[in-house]
Amino acid sequence: MSSPTSSGHARSDLEPAESLKSTLLPTFGLLVLTLLVFELTPFDIWFQDFFFDFQTGRWWVDASAPGPRLFFYVGPKVLLILFGLGVIILLVSPERVRNAVGAGGRRKELGVVLAVLAIGPALISGLKATTNVFCPAEMTRYGGEVPYARVFDCYPEGQKPARRGRCFPAGHASGGFALFALAGLGRTRRGPRLGFAIGLVAGVWMGGYQILKGAHYLSHTMVTALLTWIVFILCNDLIDRLSTRLRHRKDEQKFI
Repeated sequence: MSSPTSSGHARSDLEPAESLKSTLLPTFGLLVLTLLVFELTPFDIWFQDFFFDFQTGRWWVDASAPGPRLFFYVGPKVLLILFGLGVIILLVSPERVRNAVGAGGRRKELGVVLAVLAIGPALISGLKATTNVFCPAEMTRYGGEVPYARVFDCYPEGQKPARRGRCFPAGHASGGFALFALAGLGRTRRGPRLGFAIGLVAGVWMGGYQILKGAHYLSHTMVTALLTWIVFILCNDLIDRLSTRLRHRKDEQKFI
């Protein structure tokens, strides 16, 4: 019979994981709602107009400006690559190394982080190659050559672009939103919230820059955030199931 203390610890370990899993269906619903709102309303255009000066033909942020590009584009990419390498090192290191950085007993969760860092951006990149949606700066409204069309729109007769668009969902922001996976490292109820906050800030930091320079609409970034969270929840659940099966097999072999 377990003591109240041990059972309390067990509940504290399970509650964060269960609370994360319970967000899957609501997130799917929010994704559908987001697509409907942006497909049926001109909200994307209305929002994007705030960041474009129609008199000068310039965006709030110059895409070629080295300072913003360093802080919002190149820098975050480099940091994410270094972070991913750090996660790989922790995964292959002895437990004492993980203990030293506060990740002791979290090898499975680190595996989830690495999986989301890889699968999230890869999924978004694959969708970008198939949705055939162009960036705001490429639209005639903002000085480009392509007519405005949403994800499920058809181009006007005789105005279909010769090339395919590759702007939906938002690819750059996916790396930042992949840090949602840090929510799985939480040991208490506050941990997942902190991990979610880190991923949200990183994604908005990277995705906001793209919006301000005309590289993406708001809907592109929001859909990326929701899809990445779904990828995290699915990866977390799949790896947890695989880990449980492997543990049960090891336990069975001990009695053979």
